[in-house]
Amino acid sequence: MLLNSLKERKKLKLYLDDIVDKVNRVDFIKDDPISIPRSYTTKQDIEITAFWVAMLSWGQRKTIINKSTELFALMDGAPYDFIINHKEKDRQIFKDFKHRTFQYTDTLHFLEFLQWYYKNHESMESAFDFSIDASTALSRFHDLFFHQETAPQRTRKHVATPQRKSSCKRLNMFLRWMVRKDERCVDFGLWNAIPMSKLMIPLDVHVERIARQLNLLTRKQRDWRSVVELTDNLRELDPSDPVRYDYALFGAGVLGLL
Repeated sequence: MLLNSLKERKKLKLYLDDIVDKVNRVDFIKDDPISIPRSYTTKQDIEITAFWVAMLSWGQRKTIINKSTELFALMDGAPYDFIINHKEKDRQIFKDFKHRTFQYTDTLHFLEFLQWYYKNHESMESAFDFSIDASTALSRFHDLFFHQETAPQRTRKHVATPQRKSSCKRLNMFLRWMVRKDERCVDFGLWNAIPMSKLMIPLDVHVERIARQLNLLTRKQRDWRSVVELTDNLRELDPSDPVRYDYALFGAGVLGLL
């Protein structure tokens, strides 16, 4: 970490903790894409919607929420039941659904993978093995998601991997939702096998800008190595739950608190 003294670190921690307290509240949910999976109660429905919403999360939050609502309405508001029981012909109803560069071909692969996966596994948690490190876990998930020979090449841009030096912002956000738990209950905390200490920061433009201003990030590129650098520095402030500071960095950037 670039901070030169213990006093500076304590001052920064107090500052970030204060913003976390302001942003990590249930009031935050209604205007955030996490509001979509929050509208479901069963574990599988939450996982499916949270994963898909996270993968669609680029652009304005209002648009992401609207497009996600449209997507799951096509599943009659019962994503897990649809994923498990639908026939191939039923996928035609998604032909007009798109969000920016996410097109029908991508939707078809998501449906195919999720149906195959949930017919063989109870939870998506088993798809993420953090026994080594986050980079390996995310890379292996990417390989699993595209393990079919028929997997379209174009869809690979929608599920990132550290192997391509991506920051994997959307996957890291999804994992934060699934793994983090605290008394505020904004994140779901449904998964127990992955320690919060191993989560990586979802690095977007807002987080990046504030992290640089606070001397928490020096690498010029926004890539996986930058995610590692920033998360390692945040672990010095909170070793057990470094990603809690996503609320502070994102909140400071979006709400203009710095």
